[in-house]
Amino acid sequence: MENWTADAAENFVFEKLAKGSARQEADGERSYKTYLVGIVIAICGNFLISISLNIQKYTHVRQSQRGSKPYYTCVLWWVGVALMGLGELGNFAAYGFAPASLIAPLGCVSVIASAVISVAFLKETLRASDILGGALAVAGTYLLVTFAPHTTQHITAHAIHRYVVSWQFLVYLGVEVLLFCVLLYLYKRRNVKHIVVVLLLVALLASVTVISVKAVSGMITESVEGNLQLIYPIFYVMVVVMVASCAFQIKFLNQSMKLFNATEVVPINFVFFTASAILAGIVFYQEFYGLALLNIFMFLCGCLLSFLGVFLIARNRPQVKTERPFVDIGQVPGRRCTDKVQPEPSSLTYGSLAGDKGQTESST
Repeated sequence: MENWTADAAENFVFEKLAKGSARQEADGERSYKTYLVGIVIAICGNFLISISLNIQKYTHVRQSQRGSKPYYTCVLWWVGVALMGLGELGNFAAYGFAPASLIAPLGCVSVIASAVISVAFLKETLRASDILGGALAVAGTYLLVTFAPHTTQHITAHAIHRYVVSWQFLVYLGVEVLLFCVLLYLYKRRNVKHIVVVLLLVALLASVTVISVKAVSGMITESVEGNLQLIYPIFYVMVVVMVASCAFQIKFLNQSMKLFNATEVVPINFVFFTASAILAGIVFYQEFYGLALLNIFMFLCGCLLSFLGVFLIARNRPQVKTERPFVDIGQVPGRRCTDKVQPEPSSLTYGSLAGDKGQTESST
């Protein structure tokens, strides 16, 4: 009787362990599938964004050459805008399935695809730096996907509450606020218009954006799966933070595009944004917790290769030439000129009387 009882107890423990192991294996397989879904959505979203940018660029070029209606009256331009919105929606959804430290670097897919599409669609020149940069970016993307954290977190309102009051995030937020105030003082009061200052402001805001976007996307994903999270106030707090940080981020990014060339803004902004997103994922969501040292090293190597690839692709991109009208003043009576082309808007004499003064003196 005692032997039977001991055997029954042993079998009961064995069955429990087997069921627990099977449950863990099923959860691990489900987590890995969710992780892959996030990667696929992010890649497709960035690919749609690259198509959208090229469509809008093509519309601008065509409308400037024809000199007819404004670009926003063209149906093709609105198709590009719709694709842009769909791609951004895909990126938003991807944060609910995969770690933020992986989704952000996958933005290099948009740069690679845009360079390839522009060659076929806009007839731009394929350079050796484009090929090398694309190869480096693809290799970096492979390392990112392979060695990034594969665990998928359940983003619930209680988890967000716990992350917000953690000492790591409070210290991180304090440092970010202090640094943002210093940079804003230099930019606004001291009139320091350096590209690093402006894009650091964008990156600090992007860090908050990534945290809030992942929180909102994750809680929506949990709600869709049956665990309702939209009844908690923290969800709406994160929505407000997401909208506000996105608005100010776009504002500073547009100012950087006005002050500097796109070939400078694109690679530097990609590096700063990716670094801030990875740091936000590490500090707030603790995505690197328990990750092996080799995985961390290879993940950082993948980021470095992606940064270098984007820099090579974006560096000195050839500009698409548009036909601009010029004013021929060679036939004006009593006036002499050495150039029949209207001065560039960026020249020092554009819109001033300097050119007319020189011509008047030469004629007299």
